[in-house]
Amino acid sequence: MKQIINLKVNGVAHQVETDTRRTLLEVIREHLGLMGTKKGCDEGDCGACTVLLDGKPVNSCLVLAIEAQDKPITTIEGLASNGKLDPIQEAFVANGAFQCGFCTPGMVMAAKGLLNENPHPTQEEATRAIAGNLCRCTGYLRFVEGIQQAAKAKV
Repeated sequence: MKQIINLKVNGVAHQVETDTRRTLLEVIREHLGLMGTKKGCDEGDCGACTVLLDGKPVNSCLVLAIEAQDKPITTIEGLASNGKLDPIQEAFVANGAFQCGFCTPGMVMAAKGLLNENPHPTQEEATRAIAGNLCRCTGYLRFVEGIQQAAKAKV
């Protein structure tokens, strides 16, 4: 069944007519054209589709778009402001926390969610925050270092 839903993505209000069974991931990519949120496993296992929903990281492939109605949604495209990268994005670049880049948006969003709740995470907390995000190219140490560098930059 199709329904018009109201979504606020990256601070912009959108009215989208979509099937009520469509996931937030599908609507973000197919209706809004925001391709930074990746479609990996479509089962909540890889974290490539991580977005912030009401400030908290979620796997957008597991959330129905209708469940996100009227809640603020932030995708990777919504982090940079006035042409300047978010501190977590800057820290990931500075630490080489990427290889092929496919997992990077999900990692950044998971890290951003952590820093929203805990601005000074320990190494263990940073590691736990990205545990739901799979990277097949590199180890996770550079991601954790990036999170800790971003936390220091926010002091």
